Amino acid sequence: MLIRNVALVLFCAISWGLAQGQQPAPTPSIVYTVRNPDSIKQYKTNPHMVREMVNRLVLAVTGEADVAKAWGSLVSPSDRVGIKISAAGGDLFTTHHDIVNAIVDGLAAAGHPRSSIVVWDRSVGGIKEAGYRPAVDGYQVKAIAPHDGYDAKVTQSAPLVGKLVWGDFEFVGDTGKMPLFADTDVTSNVSHFSKIISSEVDKVINVPVMSVSETNGIAGCIYNMTIPNIDNWRRFAQGSRFGAGSLAEIYANPLIAKKVVFNLMDGLIAQYAGGPQPQPNYAVHHGTLYASKDPVALDAIALKRLEEWRKRGNLRPVGRVAAYIDLAGQLGLGNSAANRIEVRNIGR
Repeated sequence: MLIRNVALVLFCAISWGLAQGQQPAPTPSIVYTVRNPDSIKQYKTNPHMVREMVNRLVLAVTGEADVAKAWGSLVSPSDRVGIKISAAGGDLFTTHHDIVNAIVDGLAAAGHPRSSIVVWDRSVGGIKEAGYRPAVDGYQVKAIAPHDGYDAKVTQSAPLVGKLVWGDFEFVGDTGKMPLFADTDVTSNVSHFSKIISSEVDKVINVPVMSVSETNGIAGCIYNMTIPNIDNWRRFAQGSRFGAGSLAEIYANPLIAKKVVFNLMDGLIAQYAGGPQPQPNYAVHHGTLYASKDPVALDAIALKRLEEWRKRGNLRPVGRVAAYIDLAGQLGLGNSAANRIEVRNIGR
């Protein structure tokens, strides 16, 4: 009965979205790729090559001839700019430092002070090992503070109840200190958005890693802007296609959908199992970056490639829990169908 009810809710959500004018993207989406096997060797990046790859992608996506103009076409001087990275992969699988540096340099060339740019994830505990040096790099690096980092007034409900834990905004008795145990289980069907996405940034450059998520199919563009940006998120990451499907509805919130202006997927290292936590046994030196204004199309292309690697490794497909990609297409957030996506390789 619960599954039937959840399915009905998802169907109604799609119908409501279409009725409100959220139609499937009318034109094909372009996903740009650039590959250079020499950009990373033995987990060590070549900063110059990575910068060149990032610059080529932003020029291709925007159609501009100059890097500063390209970034300037995506964000205005008055925008507070955030870069959403993935830091769950530790020193080897966090969004590569050289990619972020290349983006920040481009934004700075477009007139944005480095010190005003916010680079963030839910937790950034391993970024030092991944090469990040905020004091030297000049930009802000932020984590979402437990409890206090979530916005009391900006929420999203879903027909899935989750058990609240320490750090969630509505966790009973949360005083900022981790308790040894909770007296009773507290549940809620509400998630709060982080203050960073709700009120601290106006435009976002989304930079996920190319990684499978065993519970959500792919830890890609849609995942990177949803799961790490809300509390009470575990209910959406339990291997249920209905829970995973809710990610499309969360992404459709204007706080996310209206703010993300550019998606760049870090495929220098690709991980086809066990992600987004680090699993070197399932990683390949892919040496490829992907970029698009369409997060749905980019996720669809990346998932297809990851599934190919899984098949070669005799691993079961994960697409069954990535239902949110097709749902996002139905909600008008982008194109998920292969015949509506053009992959354009811009070479080395």
